[in-house]
Amino acid sequence: MCLAVPGQVLEITERDGTRIAQVDFGGVTKEVCLEYVPDLQVGEYTIVHVGFALQRLDEQSALETLEIFRQMGELDAEFGDHWGRAAQQAGLPRPDQEGELS
Repeated sequence: MCLAVPGQVLEITERDGTRIAQVDFGGVTKEVCLEYVPDLQVGEYTIVHVGFALQRLDEQSALETLEIFRQMGELDAEFGDHWGRAAQQAGLPRPDQEGELS
């Protein structure tokens, strides 16, 4: 499932004339395009879908939504360890950790 997930803007930079932000989604940081919400500032919350900030969101709503997603397991499904989950389901070690001692 593809969710529109709330996150907090940590840093804003510009790349080739496009505003790009590092956004924290409850502990996972991703790069997000700010072209649809050009006045978004560091510290504010936004709803993000497929790498684009879509609208500003107040902090309380963002934190409540993140907690609901966390309880439902949706944050792990959206941002979790996909390599590890696939390897575990196949009964194999993670390809990027083969040969490592545990």
